[in-house]
Order: sequence, then structure tokens, then C-alpha cells
Amino acid sequence: MFDYDTSPAEGGVEFKPWGKTPRNKGHQITITEKLDGTNACVIVRDGELVGLQSRNRLIKPGDDNMGFAFWAVDRAEELVKLGDGYHYGEWVGPGIQKNPHMLETKQFFLFNTFRPAETLPECVQNVPVLYRGPYKPAALEVTMRDLWANAGAAGYIPEGIIVYFHDTRTYMKDTFANRGGKWQADL
Repeated sequence: MFDYDTSPAEGGVEFKPWGKTPRNKGHQITITEKLDGTNACVIVRDGELVGLQSRNRLIKPGDDNMGFAFWAVDRAEELVKLGDGYHYGEWVGPGIQKNPHMLETKQFFLFNTFRPAETLPECVQNVPVLYRGPYKPAALEVTMRDLWANAGAAGYIPEGIIVYFHDTRTYMKDTFANRGGKWQADL
């Protein structure tokens, strides 16, 4: 039989319960188009632009992410209107990935689709929302099918979707290429 020392101050064992796992009962999701660009972030603190980053590191003009840092510094006065915090998004346009939307200029699309578009600075847009509602596997398939059809009609090949699960605040992606994952054969 174990004789547990339960005094955390002395390095003893502490009980940490496993949280409740929610049931899958139609929890809310938001599905957005996965834009083919590069991850970027604007960092605002005390009403000032204090940093910029790519997916993996802090960046600055001259040590940049496809021109994002130069673009952001030039628009610092507008970008601080996002408010304090880390504002993540996708930097897309000419020279970035495949530019399937055939954009003529580089643009920054914010991932936070809950922020009303009218509160965004003029130089920032939200990623396109394709579906908002209860989670159902069919909703993902219908959204993928509709995205493929609508993109084809608009003359571009879409990359895929991002699914945001409201309850768990987690994301999942589904892409048209490699639907089973980059290292797996398609299922």
C-alpha cells in the first residue's frame, strides 16, 4: 500500500482531477476558408504597435515575412485600432504561396471572425466565414463541397477549411489536397 505525502510544499503528490468531457450535442462551430498565404501576427500593447511575428518567430522590416513587417510598420497608426493583444491572421497576395484568389495586392485577413467587420481598420479584413452553427460531420462535407463549387465558379482552386470549435476553443483544418494529412495517403 502506498503512503502518499500530500504536502505540495515538500514535493508531495497532489491530486489533479481530469475535467469533464463535454458530450457531442451539436456544439457550435465556425468554418472559415483556409487561405493560401503565410501566418502573421500584429502585437499591440498600451495602444502601440510593439511587435510582429510569423508562425515561428518575431519579425521586423529587413528580417521579414514576405513583406508583412514593412506593410505593418507603414500602417501602425491603423493597426493599433485593433486594440491591445496578439492579432493573428493570414498574409496573402502576389508572391505568397500560390495566390489562388488572384489578389492584386497583399492583404491581411484576421482569424478572429467574432470581431465585427466594422470595428476593423481599413487595411484588415476577416477571413471568409462559410458556416456558423451546430457541429455535424455533414456540415463539414457540405461546406467543403460548396467551397469547391463556388471557388471553381470564381476561377480559383481553394486550399480548404478551418473549423473552430467554440466550446473547446480549438481549431482543425481540412484541405482538398492530402485530406488524410500530409504524411498519409488520402482515405
